[in-house]
Amino acid sequence: MWGGRFSRGPAGIMEEINASIDIDKRLWREDIAGSKAHAAMLADAGILSADDATAIIGGLDQIAGEIERGEFAFSAALEDIHMNIEARLKDIIGEPAGRLHTARSRNDQVATDFRLWVRSACEDMETALNGLMRALAQKAETHADAVMPGFTHLQIAQPITFGHHLLAYVEMFARDADRFADARRRLNDCPLGAAALAGTSFPIDRNATAKALGFDRPSANSLDAVSSRDFAIEALSAAAITATHLSRLAEEIVTWTSPLFGFVRLSDAFSTGSSIMPQKRNPDAAELVRAKTGRIVAALNNLLIVMKGLPLAYSKDMQEDKAATFEGVDALALSLAAMTGMISDLEPDRARMLDAAGQSYSTATDLADWLVRVPGIPFRDAHHITGAIVALAENKHLALDELPLADMQGVEPRITQDVFGVLSATSSANSRTSYGGAAPVNVKTQASRWLNQLNKES
Repeated sequence: MWGGRFSRGPAGIMEEINASIDIDKRLWREDIAGSKAHAAMLADAGILSADDATAIIGGLDQIAGEIERGEFAFSAALEDIHMNIEARLKDIIGEPAGRLHTARSRNDQVATDFRLWVRSACEDMETALNGLMRALAQKAETHADAVMPGFTHLQIAQPITFGHHLLAYVEMFARDADRFADARRRLNDCPLGAAALAGTSFPIDRNATAKALGFDRPSANSLDAVSSRDFAIEALSAAAITATHLSRLAEEIVTWTSPLFGFVRLSDAFSTGSSIMPQKRNPDAAELVRAKTGRIVAALNNLLIVMKGLPLAYSKDMQEDKAATFEGVDALALSLAAMTGMISDLEPDRARMLDAAGQSYSTATDLADWLVRVPGIPFRDAHHITGAIVALAENKHLALDELPLADMQGVEPRITQDVFGVLSATSSANSRTSYGGAAPVNVKTQASRWLNQLNKES
């Protein structure tokens, strides 16, 4: 493609390091769409004849069919998807193929293709996240009143509900979906027409190509158009945060499915066995989701490092942008699908969770609150009194609601029989009716709200 300037071909190792077709061939749809929009615009502007434009667009449609059917022969010697398609177009229609590259460069071509791909990926991640949120909200609604222990420091803290725990992840994933939507909005400027870096002297209509490709507007600065990759970095940043949330949920599924907890069970569809231990049921899907977070965070780090020292405008380093982005997005898409499947599949052991929720004096705060609410004791004093009662119960190897009233009154005489109404795990969870609290009535309201919102967006 630059034979006029060079008298010899590249060395074999140069050809190998320079070629990107094995990675960027997945941009073929975007590349063909961009070329068709460019050809149509050139014809409308009088830069390209109508016959040439018709031949070019017809040839591009033929190439799309060949790629779809697996009949297209990709060549590393042609470096990338752009030159592979252009060379095949010349085979099909001859000389008019050479006119397609008028008023554009591979720099704005790849920037356009890549923005189109990342835009689609952001939309796909939003859709996948909405599916996961729907699965979580449905499970939360079904188990809104299933009492379980809430943890801090992975120590039993206070009784909550299983539905409330799941809705916490709905909130997280909703923010993730918003981040992808924001990234999609910010990237939607069209680089096509920026050419190599300075724009072009041809009377092109950049608004027309932007509109044809679904962009909001053409990019306003030709240097920025071809040299920026922050749109991919932002998408990978959203992906890394999402993966972190997925990893936290995966870790909890791994913990909950352990026989030591036994809070939930995954069916055979999302469990694996052991080659030596016949009794094993391993939550491998959750473990792999947890592990793939490393790939996704690494993809973000990879692209940040590639871009951090590059002057304007284009440098060949930027050829490495797509491998990292594709890998990060692919890993996230698979992780979201696996997690959605697991959430739909898992079933909680309500009795086991309820039993655990009452352990470790988890209703001590309810006792302290009762002392504030009924006898009117200041909370700091109530906290101290409750600590003493917990120590007494612990010494007697009794739960709080098993400790005799007389023993409690020995610590604080104003305690009455009514205190036992707040000391069970169920009563504790039911009492958390403040906005955003764990009470079943709140969970049902929030789950219903989320399901209504997600169904409208689907």
